[in-house]
Amino acid sequence: MKLHYKGTYDLNPDSLPAAPAKKDAVPFKEPDSIEKIAWIANGIALVLLVVLAIPIVALYKTRLIFSIGFWIGGGLSLLTCFPHEILHALCFKDDVYLYTNLRQGMLFVIGTETMSKRRFIFMSMLPNRVFGVLPYGLGLLFPSCSVLLGLGWCAITMGAGDYLNVFHALTQMPKGAKTYMSGIHSWWFIPEENEDR
Repeated sequence: MKLHYKGTYDLNPDSLPAAPAKKDAVPFKEPDSIEKIAWIANGIALVLLVVLAIPIVALYKTRLIFSIGFWIGGGLSLLTCFPHEILHALCFKDDVYLYTNLRQGMLFVIGTETMSKRRFIFMSMLPNRVFGVLPYGLGLLFPSCSVLLGLGWCAITMGAGDYLNVFHALTQMPKGAKTYMSGIHSWWFIPEENEDR
């Protein structure tokens, strides 16, 4: 993997890395602009904040949510933004490009190599498991770790765009299909028998 930091995304899809079209490739049915993706992802994030607060309140009333440690952890989640993208990048074998889009509250990576549905889902979910699910689960089990609970609570929601990618892969890619990114879109295709990736 070779990471290229590209700076602020200029909202021009033509400026993003594009892959050569694969034979019979089908575009994911997904939002057609980064702005629409951001709106949907932010909506998912707000819903997740509420849903993930329910177990906390059910187990500990409001004691943990109003603790200083919880909110310190929530603030620390902002420090995971770049590491989150680096974990995505590590799942690629070839060139991968990191962009910021702070106006829409997003950072993202794009790599144009092909990958299996399983690897695509693993790549999409890896940072959310490391920075979100793991600390959230530990925080629920051990209330003295309210910093971890706050970190996980916020970090899980920061992966909302990733969950959207996983949903599209699970609902649109048939068995044996491979996927690749090109610009802001993902595509799937059925590889020929002699294709090695």
